[in-house]
Amino acid sequence: MIVRHAIAEERDGLRWPDDAERPLTEAGAERFARAARGLARLVPDVDAMLSSPAARAWQTAELLERDAGWPAPEPCDALAVGRAAEAVLAALPGRGFAAVVGHEPQLSELASLLLAGDSDAAAIELKKGGAVLLACKFGALPGRAVLRWSASPRLLRGLAR
Repeated sequence: MIVRHAIAEERDGLRWPDDAERPLTEAGAERFARAARGLARLVPDVDAMLSSPAARAWQTAELLERDAGWPAPEPCDALAVGRAAEAVLAALPGRGFAAVVGHEPQLSELASLLLAGDSDAAAIELKKGGAVLLACKFGALPGRAVLRWSASPRLLRGLAR
């Protein structure tokens, strides 16, 4: 499961000299909380959730824990802004159903790597607060995943109870 962080504050070097500290907007957090409840209807059981340590991704992961009932997020430096999709692949647990929460373009590149064996082979649009479910029957190996679905945040909010 791949989840892009929800809507964050605009970049502002005065408020957040370190962009990794930039948080979600209040509206972004509220909207994603509904999306997380919708996501829980589609994916009720997750074994592990890895998150970028950046504030906006971490807050998104915490909303998934609270509103979707997923496990507490684990920080994963491989999901930090600017890291390669291959780094994330190497950090994934070898077993169970894992979710990752992070940033673009890394997450689309990860999906492409898993689906087509090349991080630039497949064009995947992942909106802020959107999710992609990939089936990795033989483990997280390049080119071996199957796309089960991709959902916009609007669709996920519509599924919320």
